[in-house]
Amino acid sequence: MKNSRKIYCLLLAGVMTTSFISCSKSFLDEELKSSYAPDNTLVDELGFEAASTGMLSIFRNDYGNTQGLMATYFVGTDMAITGQPNAVQAPFDDYRNLNSSVTAASSIWNWCYKLINAANNIIKASDNPGASLTDAQRLLYKAEASFFRAYAYNHLSILYGGVPLLTEPVTKPRTDYTRATEAEVIALIISDLNFAVTNLPDPAGVKKQGRINKFAAAQLLAEAYLRANKPADAQKAAQSIIDGQFFTLVKNRYGIKANQPGDAFADMFTYGSMRRSQGNTEAIWVVEQQYNITGGGATFDQRRREWGPFYINVAGMKLADSLGGRGIGRIRPTNWWTYELYEKKDMRNSPYNIRRNYWYNDPAGAKYGQQVVVTGFDTIQNVYAHTTKWYEFQPNDPQGASSFKDRIMMRLGETYLLLAEAQLMQGDLAGAAASINVVRDRAGATPVDAAAVTMDYLLDERARELTAEELRRLTLIRTKTLITRTKKFNPKAGPTISDYNIHLPIPQSEIDVNKDAVLTQNEGYVK
Repeated sequence: MKNSRKIYCLLLAGVMTTSFISCSKSFLDEELKSSYAPDNTLVDELGFEAASTGMLSIFRNDYGNTQGLMATYFVGTDMAITGQPNAVQAPFDDYRNLNSSVTAASSIWNWCYKLINAANNIIKASDNPGASLTDAQRLLYKAEASFFRAYAYNHLSILYGGVPLLTEPVTKPRTDYTRATEAEVIALIISDLNFAVTNLPDPAGVKKQGRINKFAAAQLLAEAYLRANKPADAQKAAQSIIDGQFFTLVKNRYGIKANQPGDAFADMFTYGSMRRSQGNTEAIWVVEQQYNITGGGATFDQRRREWGPFYINVAGMKLADSLGGRGIGRIRPTNWWTYELYEKKDMRNSPYNIRRNYWYNDPAGAKYGQQVVVTGFDTIQNVYAHTTKWYEFQPNDPQGASSFKDRIMMRLGETYLLLAEAQLMQGDLAGAAASINVVRDRAGATPVDAAAVTMDYLLDERARELTAEELRRLTLIRTKTLITRTKKFNPKAGPTISDYNIHLPIPQSEIDVNKDAVLTQNEGYVK
């Protein structure tokens, strides 16, 4: 078995993604280094900056770079079925085929541990008294790394349950991993995030736009407290973001398309208007990307491709920026999402946010200008209602091989819904309704009465507000509703899902190589 399939092979990734230039007393002096490692690079601000950048690079190259992998977070939930088939996502349309050897299970696992190891290198090095850093710098780099370690462990422990808990860098092969309990992992997440909240700057004090700030840590902390069944603490964390007054909901038109037809909600997802520096007052954390800048894009990013239908397969349809560029139709929303979820007057259901109608756009076609009407298979893969949040088009890259669109990771709209969830868990239905109605008021939707607020209603509202932003599978597992809602709303996957599918299987490759200890498989999955 190749080492690349083992946790211990994911060494030094955050350090080795960036080269360094070493300065000495004289430009004639030379210090030859045969390789870069934490011991000879994480020694000064330059090294820590490079390692932090490398850690973010690992994060950016996540589930979005493999065909079909991103779709696994949506297909097989209440939200989506498969449009264009793909072997990676296929087991989530029919859970009887989900086993410990599927690509998704090992790909996500390896990405998370690669991010964790990069974070652990920085955390350990920040405590080295020999590193030439100020006390403030030590705390900053440790806080950033603590955030990303918590992010990765949150991802892992929701999807797999208890997992091996690593708080030190892995520097040599190990074959004796055991699983910590899910509660133990959540405890580390909460500890890391409290440290990050205390030691990260507010948005006005970040070194560069796009770097993590304390309120991003507070948002993830609210979610971790919900997982720990500590809703009062979750409420406090979410409320701290609102009370911080750095963020406000976007209610008015702004940005580069403010004078064009559209609405305030759509403006947030317009390329060139997504960042805080571009007027998005709601953005808490944005992964910033930039066209025509070295390292400014994500190679083979799947977000636009998988959410966008394969409309160019329809005769008389041509590739167009107004249709979001080239999609390949892997994520087809369920009929529940398409027909039942939204009020007609809800801004989030406007033609600027959900495309439901198409017109033939090839001037050479016989039906040019007429509305597209398709039936059968075409409505599964080529033409269907879909979110416009990931629309992007670069004329020099019409096939969409790369993506340069920013990624809104956290925003204030979700903060209010996390606050509502914490209030609901404490029995404060009036408070939960008030928090939800802040979001619904912005959307022009009918206010919800306190008596109607349930977890199912809140999950519906998250779908209305956060489609294609939240990773739906994580939300449903976290709230213990994946099984019931998939059975209710997904006619394709619902009949095949079993209770044990609440978690993914531990990758068989990890179990096989772990010869000196037992890495227990999740219940229900067999080799």
